[in-house]
Amino acid sequence: MPNALVTGVGRRRGIAAGIAAGLAADGWDLALSYWEPYDQRLGLERGQDDPAQLADELRGQGRRVVLVPGDLEDPAVPATVVARAAEQLGPLDALVMSHAESVDSSILDTTVESFDRHYAVNIRATWLLVAAFARQLPRHGGSVIALTSDHTVGNVPYGVTKGGLDRLVLASAHELADVGLRANVINPGPIDTGWMTEEIRAAGVAQQPGGSLGTPNETANLIRFLLSEQGRWINGQLLYSNGGYPRGRIPV
Repeated sequence: MPNALVTGVGRRRGIAAGIAAGLAADGWDLALSYWEPYDQRLGLERGQDDPAQLADELRGQGRRVVLVPGDLEDPAVPATVVARAAEQLGPLDALVMSHAESVDSSILDTTVESFDRHYAVNIRATWLLVAAFARQLPRHGGSVIALTSDHTVGNVPYGVTKGGLDRLVLASAHELADVGLRANVINPGPIDTGWMTEEIRAAGVAQQPGGSLGTPNETANLIRFLLSEQGRWINGQLLYSNGGYPRGRIPV
């Protein structure tokens, strides 16, 4: 069975949890990475031990699932997470990165500490994860997928570092082609994973052509396709899976 490492799986309501469930349904064995202090700091909806409960559910479907928590702000952690995942599952065939530091602030009130933390998690950790994943790739190669965002105004350090993430991941499709690595970036648009107020939710729905917001399942379905044999031709792309939401807009 193929093996995948999925990052950012801290909350059952999050996109990463939906991705993990979708991949498990397709026969993937999984390493789930997360950092509970981050989820606690943001104060979003979460259970007492969401990663462990999700892992137990997926194991009930016959999948091997291991937990590899780690603070990706620490530059030593990304390579350690990849190594631990590969040790427990075997060589990894896919890396799906849904981790993020995301704390709203603007140009005038962003602190240096916050900006540096966003850079460390969203760009530096992504680089280190991709590099570690590439170094352990099996002979048949593998796939990297990262999630990005257009959300910049009022969320400057998040949006700026997501832009850097895009360039980094797309470059890896070319720089690491010799080891069989494919790489794509997905912009899922506004997905309500518990961060939206009623006002933000209503504004987002009003701007969606279909009149509804996306769910983690929509993002998971695209990732499942990209990691399938049918999706192998898609490489080095920034893909929008947002239901037609206007690019560059945010629901405010």
